[in-house]
Amino acid sequence: MSDAAPIPASASLSARIPGAARLVSWFAGSGQADIAAAEQAALRSDRFRLEREADWRRLQAIVTRIEAGRIRSISDDDLIALPALYRMLASSLSVARETTLDAATLAYLEGLAQRAWFVVHGPEMGFRGWCARFFGGGWSAAVRSIAPDIVIALALMIGGTVIGWLLVSGNPDWFYALMPAQPGDARVPGASRAALYATLFDHGQRDGLAVFAASLFSNNAQVSILCYALGFAFGVPVLLLLIHNTALLGALLWLYHGQGLTLELVGWLMVHGTTELFAIMLAGASGLHIGRAMAFPGQRAVLDAAAEAGRRTATVMTGVVLMLIVAGLLEGFARQLINATAPRLALGGAMLVWWLVYFFAFGRRR
Repeated sequence: MSDAAPIPASASLSARIPGAARLVSWFAGSGQADIAAAEQAALRSDRFRLEREADWRRLQAIVTRIEAGRIRSISDDDLIALPALYRMLASSLSVARETTLDAATLAYLEGLAQRAWFVVHGPEMGFRGWCARFFGGGWSAAVRSIAPDIVIALALMIGGTVIGWLLVSGNPDWFYALMPAQPGDARVPGASRAALYATLFDHGQRDGLAVFAASLFSNNAQVSILCYALGFAFGVPVLLLLIHNTALLGALLWLYHGQGLTLELVGWLMVHGTTELFAIMLAGASGLHIGRAMAFPGQRAVLDAAAEAGRRTATVMTGVVLMLIVAGLLEGFARQLINATAPRLALGGAMLVWWLVYFFAFGRRR
């Protein structure tokens, strides 16, 4: 039998295990410290929320009204305070993430911050709102911003028409170079007046007018897109493209003028031409604007200058596409359905006046 006295069952752990007293004391102190830390964190979270909750609720009410389209019901003071409230919320969210506040508060702040960001920095605009802004002055203002380039494009188109006339009048063979011959096309040098007159006034079937309009729209769209895209080559190809396309117009004017059908041809062209040629002129001006910005960037980098000019002319080109659609409809339907020169001149002149007033008079106050 051992001489050591037995340890009572009721004896403490420290009497049975060496150092157990220190372990028990450590665990007890650690648990109390964790509880105290949790209580302090909860107090900080409550105090943090109470100090800022009124501003959060105010911001939430503003965002909710804007999302519901009730911006008119928001007071001027709330609209002015919106950016400051959003910045305060972003700061609160940053603090909440760093100090690991309760999950519910953190989730609330993250959701509200996301909604407020779209209101302050990235407002969503519906199609109706975009149309109202675009047609309500955005398109016309963009066109006026490239006015010097429009003047250059107009001068090039007039010069191309004169060049085409002079080339064909000096040598009729130039007509075939400018306007590739098509089977059965009566518009060739030496054609009789009756043959040329028949090409201007169609009294036959019109079943394929819709297909014809779509084909013409596709061709005009390609020319306009080329004018715009080639602007990135410092605008030089745009000059040649505008001159080449209008040289064909000069050749046609020479051909019909020789048979005394100048006014009839002008009426035939004006129905769609005042819209179509205007659209091509705007596309060429947009390309020239980009090329001019790249050739003369000033203190900016070339790519930065091109990007800025591209953003400015993107609105113009959006409108050019719409103009080409209108021109295609006029060319495929109105021109074929109206078989008199006077109504054609009136319609083409009215379209020209409309575009001039819209681009250079409408929306100036805005």
